[in-house]
Amino acid sequence: MPTAAELLTPTLLGKLERLELVSRKIFRGRMKGERRSKRKGESVEFADFRNYVAGDDLRLIDWNLYARLDQLFLKLFLEEEDLHFHALIDASESMNFGSPTKLHVAKQIAAALGYVGLCHGDRVRVAALGPLGAKAPPLRGRSNLWQMLAYLDSIPSGQDVSLHDGIRDFALRVGTGVVVLISDLMDKQGYESALRMLIGRRMDVVVIHLLAAEELEPELRGDLRLVDAEDNEAAEVTLNDFALQRYRQTVSTFIESTRQFCGRRNITYLMARNDMPVEELITKYLLRRGVLR
Repeated sequence: MPTAAELLTPTLLGKLERLELVSRKIFRGRMKGERRSKRKGESVEFADFRNYVAGDDLRLIDWNLYARLDQLFLKLFLEEEDLHFHALIDASESMNFGSPTKLHVAKQIAAALGYVGLCHGDRVRVAALGPLGAKAPPLRGRSNLWQMLAYLDSIPSGQDVSLHDGIRDFALRVGTGVVVLISDLMDKQGYESALRMLIGRRMDVVVIHLLAAEELEPELRGDLRLVDAEDNEAAEVTLNDFALQRYRQTVSTFIESTRQFCGRRNITYLMARNDMPVEELITKYLLRRGVLR
């Protein structure tokens, strides 16, 4: 059984309890939650009055106001939302790279965001892309932290599924909500069609583009034979200063094109490194970008 200390430190757990997931869209949940909505509904917190219209619920009429003004007014209250939050982890073999591995950092991010949702009564599903995703249970309440950590601990690297197929299977199983995709986006089929599917389901989409420091600033030199971790395709290369400069330009172009793709489609995009302390990433970076508050 995994412990919280393996993914979440006690200090971070305390900070996470004071945070809240942010949704830029209004979703109608299956049950009442603890989250204030912009939508008017029924709760114990008063919001406003409006004129009575034939057919309105007579129980919501303010009879004290009627006695003073001889007019019928309805009391409106703040609706409490049941937010559905999904954290999707890319567990392909390319994520099993770096120190710490990108997959380990992805699990830490998913655990942190999931715990924030559990603390606020949101419906939380943390899942790996691929067949393991179907085994991820929807959770609610902070007492389910251990079940979430146990599932994360069970996710191995090397899940042989493309982003497109993994997102398609996910989209067929769930409804709307906030979805955070944590991936290096290194897929030879591309990431564009996968993200379009999430947008098509009218989800509030966040992409955390997770790359290793070893990928951004490689220290390799000389004549090498590089082998693709996912399909074993090999390439003979000579890495000198000129080749490394072109490599860095290619990576920079990849990151910027992804940022622009997401920006044009109202997707929140964040680029993260595996050597960034998770506590700083969660409590500062995600706060500044509006994923948490």
